[in-house]
Amino acid sequence: MNKQIILNVPVKDLDKSKAFFSALGFTFSDRFSSDNAALMQIAGDTIQAMLTTEPFFASLIDKPVAQAREANELVIGLSCESREELDTLIARAVAAGGRTPHPPEDHGFMVDQGFEDLDGHLWNLVWVAPEA
Repeated sequence: MNKQIILNVPVKDLDKSKAFFSALGFTFSDRFSSDNAALMQIAGDTIQAMLTTEPFFASLIDKPVAQAREANELVIGLSCESREELDTLIARAVAAGGRTPHPPEDHGFMVDQGFEDLDGHLWNLVWVAPEA
C-alpha cells in the first residue's frame, strides 16, 4: 500500500498561491514544479499538495473544474501539533489574504478552525490535546 498522499488542487494564479502558502510556512519542491504546477510539502514527503493552474488541472480530468468560491467538493483537514501552531497558521492565512469562514471551535480537549485560501478551497486545522 502506498504511504503518500498527494492532493491535486487547481489554482487561478500559481505565483500568488505559492506566495500565500509560503507565508503559512509551507515549502515547495523545485524538482517537481513548473510554470503549470508546484509541489507543496505539507508533511515532508508523506503529505503533499500539487498546486496546478486551472488549465493544466482541466487537462487531467474530463469534467469541468469546480469553482471553490461557489461550491466545495471537499475540506482539506490538517492536524496541528499545538494550539499555538493552529492559531499561528490561521493568523498567517488571514494576513496573506485568506479568510476564516467560522470562529474557532474550542471543545476543551480539541480546537478546530478553518481558513479559505485565495481560490476558495477550505482547509480545516485541528489540534487535539495529547491526553485526549
